[in-house]
Amino acid sequence: MATHEVLDRRVYAEGEVIFKEGDVGRRCAYLVESGRVEISKNGADGHAMVLGYIPQGGIFGEMALVDNKPRMAKARAVDATTVIIVTEAALEQKLRKTDPFIRGLLNIFVRNIRDMADKMTNATG
Repeated sequence: MATHEVLDRRVYAEGEVIFKEGDVGRRCAYLVESGRVEISKNGADGHAMVLGYIPQGGIFGEMALVDNKPRMAKARAVDATTVIIVTEAALEQKLRKTDPFIRGLLNIFVRNIRDMADKMTNATG
């Protein structure tokens, strides 16, 4: 008998924060089903710096899913936005079937991205 995974959907109002920089706890990523999400990070001067926008079909929050570290940025719905939550269990299920080299490579990518983002936001200019 085949098992069907139920998708966890969440709807966020325009301007609503999905997660804050530094949040810990929920290991999941988000797939934008509709709407748009702004990703921002606090700079050394304390002002928010927009890193980019995630459009419909895009994914965000994936680094916490891979390395279980605090959120490195804030995610906020720009418009009314619906997301599908990708859980740690769903990722683990996929990664179990993946070559260990690929799993290691994912961790290296995430570490490098976090380091780069920290350098960008801590640079004084």
